[in-house]
Amino acid sequence: MSEDNKSRGLGIFSGGLDSMLAVKVLERAGVAVAAVTFATPFFSPGRAIRSAGHIGVPLQVAQVGGPHLELVKNPPHGYGSNMNPCIDCHAFMFARAGEIMAEQGFDFLFSGEVLGQRPMSQNKQSLVQVAKLSGMAEHILRPLSAQVLPVSPVEERGLVDREKLLGLSGRSRKPQMALAAELGISDYPAPAGGCLLTEPGFSRRLKDLLTHQPDAGLAEAELLKHGRHLRLSPAAKLIVGRNQKENEILERLAPPGAHWLITQGLPGPLGLYFGPLQGPDLELAAALVAGYGKAKPGQVVTVEVDRSRSLEAGAQGPRLAAPYLL
Repeated sequence: MSEDNKSRGLGIFSGGLDSMLAVKVLERAGVAVAAVTFATPFFSPGRAIRSAGHIGVPLQVAQVGGPHLELVKNPPHGYGSNMNPCIDCHAFMFARAGEIMAEQGFDFLFSGEVLGQRPMSQNKQSLVQVAKLSGMAEHILRPLSAQVLPVSPVEERGLVDREKLLGLSGRSRKPQMALAAELGISDYPAPAGGCLLTEPGFSRRLKDLLTHQPDAGLAEAELLKHGRHLRLSPAAKLIVGRNQKENEILERLAPPGAHWLITQGLPGPLGLYFGPLQGPDLELAAALVAGYGKAKPGQVVTVEVDRSRSLEAGAQGPRLAAPYLL
């Protein structure tokens, strides 16, 4: 414990209502609280930063993109309904938070998880499994559901008074909303996942990327969030900007191996092409880039390749592009 006899808790903080409530419940119980949030290509710290500011909790952002991507590629306990390895991901975050706990002298870890709120990842078995996998089972407290869970080692060590914790369970959000009003929390996000790995559209893109490029890194993963993605063949892929802002993003994020396709003489998008620089894949990519611009279907357009050479392509409009879209 700290010199003023307060225990110190470090919370895994998503910025959602439950994580905000967990902070305030522990503060009310006399705990000195801080929080950590994690940044990867699949979830950003923006929501957590805003929510932490609203409730006044110190927040640190841990950049874990590389290790987290490797976990997503091959999660020991598999995926959920999309590309979300929730069990392994939660264990990963607790393990990383445990390292920070040890480095910075915190006494325990906590989260805003509520028993039964998510049937697959927040049932009793999953909560126990995550704690065990993380190696932090002796240090984890879930203050919102503590009274309907077995007494934790954190409580046994006298770091938190169990009577000051809660016994929330189930999927209803009404108890949390009532508690938020009681604690003066007025600015909190809608109950959405916030993790792109749970979204079907993003998961299709990620699965395609890892199938065709198992060694993909952070740059390729980051690109999945921007533009239209088209799988042209097993050897070729095309990303096309939807507007000027996305064109600028694609230009900035283009990794090594990306070839630029730009129409000449007509307004059009930036295309990032990954594939052979001759043959039908490149010709199809050029036709699709032209079709997403101002060219009429079938109109022959000059498309510049890497600002060094050009080719002629008959524009293929969005309707003809549909079979390739991810």
